[in-house]
Amino acid sequence: MSSRFAGTFNFARRIALAVVLLGTLTAIAAAAEGSFTLEQVMSSPFPSELVAGPAGGRVAWLFNAGGARNIWIAEPAEGGRYRSRQVTNYTEDDGQDIGQLVWTPDGRAIIYVRGGDLENGGTDPNPASDPAGVEQDVWIVTLDGSALRKLGEGHSPAVSPHSDAVAYIDKDQVWWVKLDAGAKPEQLIHDKGESGDLHWSPDGSRVAFVSRRQDHAFVVVYDVAAKHLTYLDPSVDRDISYTWSPDGKSIAFIRIPWSHDQLIFQPHREGLPWSIRVADGATGRGHEVWRADAGPGSEFHGIEADSQIFWTAGDTLVFPWEKTGWLRLYSVPSAGGATRLLTPGDDFEVEDVTLSPDKHELVFNSNQGDIDRRHLWKEAIDAGRPTELTPGDGIAWSPVVASDNATIAMLRSDAHNPARPAVLSASGSPTDLAPESMPPDFPAAQLVTPQQVIISAADGLRIHGQLFLPKDDASGGRHPAVIFFHGGSRRQMLLGWHYMDYYHNAYALNQYLASRGYVILSVNYRSGIGYGLDFREALNYGAAGASEFNDVQGAGVYLRSRPDVDPSRIALWGGSYGGYLTALGLARASDLFACGVDFHGVHDWNLEMNHFQPSYDPESRPDAARLAWESSPLAAVKTWRSPVLLIQGDDDRNVPFTEMIHMVEALRKQGVDFQQLVFPDEIHGFLMHRTWLAAYHGASDYLDQHLKK
Repeated sequence: MSSRFAGTFNFARRIALAVVLLGTLTAIAAAAEGSFTLEQVMSSPFPSELVAGPAGGRVAWLFNAGGARNIWIAEPAEGGRYRSRQVTNYTEDDGQDIGQLVWTPDGRAIIYVRGGDLENGGTDPNPASDPAGVEQDVWIVTLDGSALRKLGEGHSPAVSPHSDAVAYIDKDQVWWVKLDAGAKPEQLIHDKGESGDLHWSPDGSRVAFVSRRQDHAFVVVYDVAAKHLTYLDPSVDRDISYTWSPDGKSIAFIRIPWSHDQLIFQPHREGLPWSIRVADGATGRGHEVWRADAGPGSEFHGIEADSQIFWTAGDTLVFPWEKTGWLRLYSVPSAGGATRLLTPGDDFEVEDVTLSPDKHELVFNSNQGDIDRRHLWKEAIDAGRPTELTPGDGIAWSPVVASDNATIAMLRSDAHNPARPAVLSASGSPTDLAPESMPPDFPAAQLVTPQQVIISAADGLRIHGQLFLPKDDASGGRHPAVIFFHGGSRRQMLLGWHYMDYYHNAYALNQYLASRGYVILSVNYRSGIGYGLDFREALNYGAAGASEFNDVQGAGVYLRSRPDVDPSRIALWGGSYGGYLTALGLARASDLFACGVDFHGVHDWNLEMNHFQPSYDPESRPDAARLAWESSPLAAVKTWRSPVLLIQGDDDRNVPFTEMIHMVEALRKQGVDFQQLVFPDEIHGFLMHRTWLAAYHGASDYLDQHLKK
């Protein structure tokens, strides 16, 4: 039998038939095992883009239901309950993403972006291979859905405080369009750099943006009436993530020193300290109000928020800092002065942060006291310690505070119930906003609760993971096992459904495999988040030595030691950085791992580094280039014997498709048994739901083929 398919699957032409056939076969097999189908466990709509409205206590979010993406809103109704409804009506799994939701300040409509690559930018992806082509556009929809209208081609909308105009980005330049019916878009600013991060001043007279110019960046203010640009305290460094003062007179921003020697995908525990500066929005004159200390925290690492700085009602600036080796929140007076720690405690990190509309209170999530989950907390800026809002075994993220300054909305999940929007009631208990959106046959009760495990890497480092065991298994026999590696690598898998859509899908596949008799170990390997600076910036990780391979080996040895695992039937699977570790494990330890499934993995660090850092030249850095190559799976292909399934879209903007091409060539020369699934026109994080289903069916079938007796 051939070691590979006769030809690459052309899913653009055969995807519908493939999914139907695979789904039917899987349903039959699942029924025979008394389990559920992959379609069922991936059927819940995934929520994202939760945003609070400016009035009426409303919130809005995006639901992706089987690839059809739509905007929903919820508003208070009688009896303190919330009423939810869908305001757009897209029905196709066409791969056209929706995001960047912004309320108009009058609360009557929502601005959003449809189409394009909302992660990386660049050309507009067309994963459905629509011969008519696609484009990325800014749209407006009223709350009753009656006035859906395209405003212009572009992304990153910012609505004027007067609700009369929208500024946005098109082809890296600032444009705007009036919201009057029939208004035509105009280019507002001709900038030498790549413009982005638009924010209007509170009075609507000026709009600020960041002008990125390869090795430096400026914060710039445009006066609409005077048609004049003011550069704020310009320098040779990178100025990012700014915020307006409440009175609109000043702007605070972060300054990161330029460094020629710093390379991507390598540890950076210390560096030239970053700082916070405040500049006059009219004159551009600025000064430093805070600077990081040397040592831990001197390298900037941010939170998930609209800005990395919050200018509060108390005229203080709130910002993230890793001074303790853990990402925490601090404050400093906007005029400069003593720094105050807002989130005291041991061994946890803050992640999602928002400021209440009155700018007096912070709401955030962290893994304090529960390191492999996320919980919500709140804290008054001038108060003492934070108060926990969501204790228990759930996971909560993306908090927003409604216009009443009291109601908190969030997204939440747990081990059995997938991501969904909710509000916290007066009693503190969460209430789901759109329970009717959950499919009636979603198999929540049939899922297993993953167990926290802590294993030893080959070099002794303690590594956290989640163990999925087959449900109600009393056979006492040995099972095939699969080790899962997440991507990123700046990610952390949790003890429940994940807050990112990519890993929400991965959690579904791990649950599905567990339902089919596999033991699954999800590994939070070094260089991931959640466990502090030194863990994230692990020595010799990635292109600087591949020290994560110690964690791959440790996971394999751990599973081999379990009495419920067949040591000869252990596989690897992962995507992106997880695909890199899958390929590295198969290349370096084929005696330990029987097979693998590599989703769009990194195979040559020199190619990947140049892709993300075009200034990187391997020839000018021979020592770094040699180490990067030695840290790559392709460097160890001579010892690769285990079969592998390679999966990738050929419009991948994160890992060049060339990486898969080079790997296939090397495996052919080595005589390694491999198969491939190629999705024409798909990007890195597949945009079509049917692509995920086809890829996961392929992965499950491949594992069955090689691991089930």
